[in-house]
Amino acid sequence: MIVGEERDMKVLFLSVTAGQGHNQTGKAAMECLLENKVECVMLDAFEYINPFLKESISQGYLLSTKLTPALYGRMYRLAEKLERNNIKMSVSKLTNSVLARKLDTYLDEYKPDVIVCTHIFAAQIVTQIRQKGYSTRTIGIVTDYTIHPFWEETDLDYYIIANELLTRQAVKKGLPEEKLKPFGIPIFRKFSQKMPAREARALLNIEDKDTILVMSGSMGYGKVTRIIRQLDSLDMDFQILSVCGNNETLRNKIDELELHRKVYNYGFVDNVDVMMDAANCIITKPGGLTVSESMAKGLPMAIINPIPGQEDRNAEFLLNNGLAMKVTKTYPIDEAVYQLLSNDDKIQTMIQRINDIARPNASMDLCKFIMEL
Repeated sequence: MIVGEERDMKVLFLSVTAGQGHNQTGKAAMECLLENKVECVMLDAFEYINPFLKESISQGYLLSTKLTPALYGRMYRLAEKLERNNIKMSVSKLTNSVLARKLDTYLDEYKPDVIVCTHIFAAQIVTQIRQKGYSTRTIGIVTDYTIHPFWEETDLDYYIIANELLTRQAVKKGLPEEKLKPFGIPIFRKFSQKMPAREARALLNIEDKDTILVMSGSMGYGKVTRIIRQLDSLDMDFQILSVCGNNETLRNKIDELELHRKVYNYGFVDNVDVMMDAANCIITKPGGLTVSESMAKGLPMAIINPIPGQEDRNAEFLLNNGLAMKVTKTYPIDEAVYQLLSNDDKIQTMIQRINDIARPNASMDLCKFIMEL
């Protein structure tokens, strides 16, 4: 390279496919960077090192959260307990040390200026690489409204957290405050823009009336048919948008329900942003990305079926900050929605709190920060 010649910036996003949230977060951050002519690549760290390993992690996560969520929750709480007792994950460190050596070759060839990790495993691998003197700037994105166990065992330059309200928790866990950047969880720009409900309903070709959006994640997790039956029992005039993700079995079950009201039932869709604009409120499990998208839209939330672990922590954050209602066995969905549709003061208070906490420009703020590096 000629002395004094400027080289285009390169940013490497390292993810791990455990659910879709980590990948989508990376892609949302890349959207803004690519528009600003920054070269970006996304790499599943485990897939690059060993495709079988990537598939094992991905399928293991799906099975544990869908078929044995209670076991997944116990493992998550065990990790938190180990963290509190300052017990280091030596096995994890050893494994990631081996994986880091295999990733060295890619980094030597691509030569990124910044590495962004959207998963704790990726951050652990990069930490191992940095210990050998690798000088590239590194950023970790914590993709939930909590600080997951063992982030404090990583050593990156900066950490993106969902909100400044998590600063105390992050510092208690060992992350240096000067490294924390409370930009929010990156989301696609289409979620930071809002259209009137009437226009959104027209785009969806549905009636212009009160609308409830029911989402169950990319896996179609939870007892959604029961939720829809309970909603159908309400003596109120509204329609339902149901998004089942990749769960075709769930979609078919909902299609077969005999209901009194109109339910628009979908599988995987790419216009959730429009559905959110069309809705008065959303019923959803509290995944970090979905929560961030909903808040960016100023959409009141009723939380259902949190997967034990980080989604439990997300629900705690939402409830403790007046951002959502939580459905339980003793507080069923019909009662929650009744309050959301009939109590205007409650709704307006919730929307105000959501607007205070939401970070709709998280991707743009991160993009600007990376470019300034």
